[in-house]
Amino acid sequence: MIAEVIVDLSNESVDKIFDYNSIEGLQAGQMVQVPFGNKVIEGFCIKLKDETDVPLDKLKSVKAILTVEPIITEKMFKLAEFMRKSYHLRMVDILRLFLPAEMRGGRVHEKIKNFVVLNEEFLNDVESLNIRKNANQQHNLLCYMQANKVAEYTKVCDMFSRGAVLALEKKGVLSVCEKVVERRPKIFEIEKKDITLNEAQSQVLNKILNDDGGKFLLYGVTGSGKTEIYMRVIEDCLKRGKTAIMLVPEISLTGQVLSNFTSRFGDNVAILHSGLSSGERFDEWQRLRSGKAKIAVGVRSAIFAPLDNIGAIIIDEEHDSSYMSESNPRYNTHEVAEFRAKLDNATYILGSATPSLESYERAKEGELELLTLSERANKKQMPKIHIVDMCAEMSRGNASPFSYKFQDELKKCIDEGSQAIVFINRRGYSSFVRCVDCGYVAKCTDCDVSLVLHKEDNQLKCHFCGKRFRVLTKCPMCGSERIKQGAIGTQRVVEELQKAFPNVPIFRMDNDTTKTKNSHIEILKKFAESKPSILVGTQMVAKGHDFPDVSFVGIIDADLSLHFSDFRSNERTFQLITQVAGRSGRAQKSGTVVLQTYSPKHFVYRKAVENDYLGFFDKEINLREVTNFPPFSKMVRLLFVGDDELKVKQNLSQIYFKVKELLKQYDKDVYYYEAMNSPVKRIQNKYRYQILMRYKNSLHDEIIQQLYDIVDKNKDKKVSVFVEINQQNLS
Repeated sequence: MIAEVIVDLSNESVDKIFDYNSIEGLQAGQMVQVPFGNKVIEGFCIKLKDETDVPLDKLKSVKAILTVEPIITEKMFKLAEFMRKSYHLRMVDILRLFLPAEMRGGRVHEKIKNFVVLNEEFLNDVESLNIRKNANQQHNLLCYMQANKVAEYTKVCDMFSRGAVLALEKKGVLSVCEKVVERRPKIFEIEKKDITLNEAQSQVLNKILNDDGGKFLLYGVTGSGKTEIYMRVIEDCLKRGKTAIMLVPEISLTGQVLSNFTSRFGDNVAILHSGLSSGERFDEWQRLRSGKAKIAVGVRSAIFAPLDNIGAIIIDEEHDSSYMSESNPRYNTHEVAEFRAKLDNATYILGSATPSLESYERAKEGELELLTLSERANKKQMPKIHIVDMCAEMSRGNASPFSYKFQDELKKCIDEGSQAIVFINRRGYSSFVRCVDCGYVAKCTDCDVSLVLHKEDNQLKCHFCGKRFRVLTKCPMCGSERIKQGAIGTQRVVEELQKAFPNVPIFRMDNDTTKTKNSHIEILKKFAESKPSILVGTQMVAKGHDFPDVSFVGIIDADLSLHFSDFRSNERTFQLITQVAGRSGRAQKSGTVVLQTYSPKHFVYRKAVENDYLGFFDKEINLREVTNFPPFSKMVRLLFVGDDELKVKQNLSQIYFKVKELLKQYDKDVYYYEAMNSPVKRIQNKYRYQILMRYKNSLHDEIIQQLYDIVDKNKDKKVSVFVEINQQNLS
């Protein structure tokens, strides 16, 4: 037999199938060791066949099989082929998504420990064991093992001495054996609740359960009970012997979702995300692959969970930009999930309180069935949003980052013993530092971005490459000591709140405070247990969290996402405001939101105050249609990245004119085509230029393959060119 192998090297020159003589026991989907050049490397066996075009005298043989069973199924190979064609990816980069990175190279294995096991048949006649009366450790150990039956070897040795263990082992009372120990992620334990669905929820659930393999958009206001519907759908899957995948956008949400699901489904749930240790990720993946766990919960990467016979794939907070991969391999999670659902005829559900315009338009066109939950599950009113004009605040002499209304409502919340969430989508202490006299702004030496002041570390940090610098005491250009700080971030907000509420626990949740393992869970757990308390954070606090005692939400600077030069800025701002506001008043306490802005009359804020998603959608979708932006076109970016700026520009120019010739034949169906600097021209000392184009949706399949061909044939070896389709972030 001949084995077709993809070698585990991410290089375009070897992105193809290599034939090898098979060995006994090899199956498609297993990892193998193969000779390659003068080395032995790993690879993926993707197929076995009877013939090859390679001369038999030149055909090498597979050296070894690395996995006991196939780790990539036939359906996963179909998914890989779909991704390769759709996103022009290297096959090995796709296959790597399907397994924990540490499995490659054998960097992680099952954890095996020694255990002491009680042999109970010896206990009928303890006296016959001839244990000396003064052998206290042996007697104590025997009592301990009678109570516990099985115990860790090292723990027992520490408690009673290794000699006592050996003595009882010789007498046959105990035996020592190896066992595989599962490394399980820490969960935020919650009490299981019996929830009765309201009429609207019941109707939605029945529609989903009565349409096997259906595709749905579940639009439900914050607090409307979407999660309970997800769990009922998955419950139905398990009853029918099927599995399920549940995706969430943030690692900070996986802990809470896992807790909810574990309280309902127990060990049937496994979690997959980058915040796990190597061992935990490996063991959770193995539990799913072996069938011990049947529900995969996680962020974007969990869509590749090793599950068969999938009954439902659910994408919660489906509007979130994190579902679009922005680094190699680039892919759209929605499209991958929809294709995978089709392979198993699984139910496909997108859920959100603020669906993306693309998804809602698909629902209007009938590609997705629209399901609506227009009220909160507990019939409570949506929180009242107060818009505060910060220009008027300044004219009243208020130099604080908090408006008078913000201060009054927050104090009222704290006095009542409730909880508050304060949202600002900027971490650090201040967004930049600038010399007042000459205008110098501290920038990263490797990236074209301003450095952010982090007062806790007393450092300036680059939020793109992570490089750190000393805080300026005087200007390096003119020597002036008059250094001014820019707009405030989460650190500064916490500092100001601590001055106002010195006795109230204040927690901060951003990328700086959640770097360590389980930090998300610990912060949220402490916040949940503290009343009154305040949680300050970035987008991490805006989505999905359910804290019944939160009665106040403050939005420090709502304009942060509004004035980006991005056609999605209105949509993102509306989504953020609606989502973070929805954290308030979810239980018995009514909710209040204070939204601070310098543009109080902007229609986005008006629609957010009215909780009018449909009104916002109608206005924004009309604007998109008039201007031919997605979803009424495909936007494609060719991103050129390299160390040598001249080579990057030359390669861009070469491809620019080739693509221009291609697009000429489509004339009026191409709405935009231009080359330019990337908004961030340099990151990690690599120069970035781009070509942007927009064209009619119906032309996409035809044009995109020709674009891929042009890039392949004209790409400079020292320049990376990435083709991005409807990318969420163009920076």
